[in-house]
Amino acid sequence: MRRRDFIKVIAGSAMTWPLAASAQHTEQLRLIGALMSLDAHDAAGQAEMAALKRGLQEGGWIEGRNLAIKYAWPGSAPDLIQSSAKELVEWKCEVIVARTTPVTAALLKQTRTIPIVFTVVTDPIGSGFVQNFARPGGNVTGFQNFEFTMVGKWAQILQETVPRIRRIAFIYNPTTTPSGFLRSLEVSPPSSSVPLIRMPVHDPAEIDAGIAALAREPGSGLAALPDTFLVEHRTQIIALAAKYGLPAIYTSGLYARNDGLISYGPDITDLFYRAANYVDRILKGEKPADLPVQAPTKYELIINLKTAKRLGLDVPAAILARADEVIE
Repeated sequence: MRRRDFIKVIAGSAMTWPLAASAQHTEQLRLIGALMSLDAHDAAGQAEMAALKRGLQEGGWIEGRNLAIKYAWPGSAPDLIQSSAKELVEWKCEVIVARTTPVTAALLKQTRTIPIVFTVVTDPIGSGFVQNFARPGGNVTGFQNFEFTMVGKWAQILQETVPRIRRIAFIYNPTTTPSGFLRSLEVSPPSSSVPLIRMPVHDPAEIDAGIAALAREPGSGLAALPDTFLVEHRTQIIALAAKYGLPAIYTSGLYARNDGLISYGPDITDLFYRAANYVDRILKGEKPADLPVQAPTKYELIINLKTAKRLGLDVPAAILARADEVIE
């Protein structure tokens, strides 16, 4: 079988539609879209797409045989996300897989008929995507990634790992972080014995300034809220935490596997794998309005001992025993 890649770049985003054809092939190609909030070269995004395709293959959908996938990789820039959403809708995809809240919102500005299966969305009801979890009611359903109460869990894990911490600053971008997390920060949860403070940032310069200021306060720790902006700038944040010797906890293995100290959150690749089942069911005639929104079933606690050593930290045995992955 010969394979050909048709590549179309729009507004600076990377959008590709791999197709394969055979002269003897007679199966109909069904077209789906995948709109990601990451760059096309992001290793995590590629792993998520691999998980989606693995799930589709298990359902009998083989890219190039009976399925075509049009990809869009605009990163987190709002204008590129919106133009990519418009492009996918114009291609008349039968289903579109959406990564994150801003991506799902952009797609809904373009269509209220094409089925959308979201992942990495924290508040689908508050965002206006669905009526309720059991029966979403529109053209959208998918897989939630976090609950707002996890703010306390992140603070607790960081304190248990680094008992000397006296304050924890939660870094976030006010325009891209779900507001429910900020409400959770208004009152320190029972699990936290230290103040939880806000560190709003809007651009890389504010990330630099905020982390530098935090580091001047002895006994400080850093926590990154779920935020597409922070994910895009994770290399900068991890490097600054290392530069200033700040212990930090993150919400995704994207961070801990790239020199972040600790991460605790859902297995995002598993959400994409599970999303394939919804794509399969929709292609076979079911409606997103009837498919319930689902919560994560797999969470990962990852400890990077290499980073701990560089920070001069001795991670307690109890934390290591609970970890799903220890990077040495």
